[in-house]
Amino acid sequence: MRSALIVVDVQNDFCPGGALAVPRGDEVVSVANVLLEKLPLSILTQDWHPLRHVSFASTTGRPPYSLDESTTPPRILWPDHCVAGSEGANFHPKLRTELARLVLRKGANRDLDSYSAFFENDGITPTGLAGWIQEQGIQSIVVVGLATDYCVKATALDGRKLGLDVAVVKEGIRGVDAYPGDAEKAVDAMRSAGCHMLALKEIIR
Repeated sequence: MRSALIVVDVQNDFCPGGALAVPRGDEVVSVANVLLEKLPLSILTQDWHPLRHVSFASTTGRPPYSLDESTTPPRILWPDHCVAGSEGANFHPKLRTELARLVLRKGANRDLDSYSAFFENDGITPTGLAGWIQEQGIQSIVVVGLATDYCVKATALDGRKLGLDVAVVKEGIRGVDAYPGDAEKAVDAMRSAGCHMLALKEIIR
């Protein structure tokens, strides 16, 4: 079975000191690097937002981490993060980006948020990754990155919907937990969808 690695949003703004820091988010870098060396078919996703993006709390004047209840379902509003071309949008400096086969930027539409590597948050608009994976003959994906409860979960669940075998590396994910327990619930949702929650040693053995 041909496999690909998806490294989700390991960017400065999601690491300690960043605008939307995931606690201990930088700890996934070493795990991602091991897998980048092991799996030659690899994709890095990169949040790449324009100014006044729909997901930014500043765009609506609401406080960060509040809910925008004008949408169905309500969406969480984030601090401004990963603005296109900014230092915060860059990959973590220790991530072995030179080993990646493909870099996929997402969230560039000002009026549409994007968590999954496969589809925008409307669940319809493709990023193009599904077609690339199909052309490469890939049947399974290994997922690591940030954050467990948002972009990692969305990528893993969409992978299952597309019929892929999905493994999520436990040491290679961290949750933002904007609401306590979100990361744990995300892991449960991924398991329920048929994703394999594996240790790194089970992937690289």
